Amino acid sequence: MSGPLAGFRVIDLTAVVLGPYASQMLADFGADVIKVEPPEGDINRHLGPQKTPMMSPLHLGINRGKRSVCLDLKKPEARAALLKLAEGADVFMHTMRPKAARALGIDYADVKKVKPDIVYANALGYASDGPYGDKPAFDDIIQAASGVASLMAEIAGEPRYAPTIIADKGTGLAFGNAILAAMIHRQKTGQGQHVEVPMFETMVGFCMLEHLWTKTTDPESGTIGYPRVLSPNRRPYKTKDGWIGVLPYSDAHWRLTFEAIGKAGTLEDPRFNSLSARTRNIDALYGMLQEGLTTKSTAEWLEIFDRLQVPCAPVSRLADLPEHPHAKAVGLFQTMEHPTEGRMMTVRPAARFSETPAEIGIPAATLGQHTREVLAEAGLSESAIDAATKA
Repeated sequence: MSGPLAGFRVIDLTAVVLGPYASQMLADFGADVIKVEPPEGDINRHLGPQKTPMMSPLHLGINRGKRSVCLDLKKPEARAALLKLAEGADVFMHTMRPKAARALGIDYADVKKVKPDIVYANALGYASDGPYGDKPAFDDIIQAASGVASLMAEIAGEPRYAPTIIADKGTGLAFGNAILAAMIHRQKTGQGQHVEVPMFETMVGFCMLEHLWTKTTDPESGTIGYPRVLSPNRRPYKTKDGWIGVLPYSDAHWRLTFEAIGKAGTLEDPRFNSLSARTRNIDALYGMLQEGLTTKSTAEWLEIFDRLQVPCAPVSRLADLPEHPHAKAVGLFQTMEHPTEGRMMTVRPAARFSETPAEIGIPAATLGQHTREVLAEAGLSESAIDAATKA
């Protein structure tokens, strides 16, 4: 691997989506990620249609670039083998609740004994020092608890989950960033540390970034919620023959847009003559925009708004994205050959590095595919490997 993390080793005990999403980012950036799984495998191996048992689409899409080691950590020999792996690692990451890690004998204190400078990172539902620290949590639960689901009520009339696992993926990105920050500190000082990334706190911060709104400076009487994004009229707009996304934002954008939809002079209206005024009257503003956009086709509006340099885009269906002209031009969707699944599609890393390019590594592994190889690299004897892996 040639990425910026080439030479670093990560022991990855994470499961489901949050953790594997973070560790795949580290793998894409060049780290040697060793995914340690129980005998039944990560639960995501069983989700969805499978050509080969335990090789689900989600597993294939979120575990590339990793080597798979299968260990039953309830067995002392397997736990000893894991700690031996940790001796040669830079990062040890998991998504267990604190009591589960303690029960297995792999909490921070245990791992630090064998690798004092380890970056030990765990993601969990709620911060461990709070009353919910040992509560189980998945994406839907955190969407509900963090306010994300209630935001949907502003549009749909009732709480709903976003139709993507936003809490898992959002916290996964935060998890990866926190690990990278701790790795930089370790490189500078030689000091490892325990990094904890809770889903609830991450998503509350994510949600309230814009929605704390006037309570930011007036917590007693201020109101919650950024009006623009809570407007029921904030949506893709219907054109004569389809849909379009368009977002005039500055005064210049709106002056040009008003002229384009036959509403020249509207920017002089006190309701719409500044960003603050437009935000206060956002429902009326977006309603006026929708009315104006019904007069031409999507292609006509795209040509007009591109010429005016007003941000716009057609509304893509998921099935159309592999053929999106920009995606095709930059090679966003790539195909690779999997030894058991054949030809498969994946999305390459988005980040670009001029000197250490990120790249797609080995395809997602079969369960335990690299167990003996990795344990041998760690210095375990054949007999020790047999003991650690026996059924």
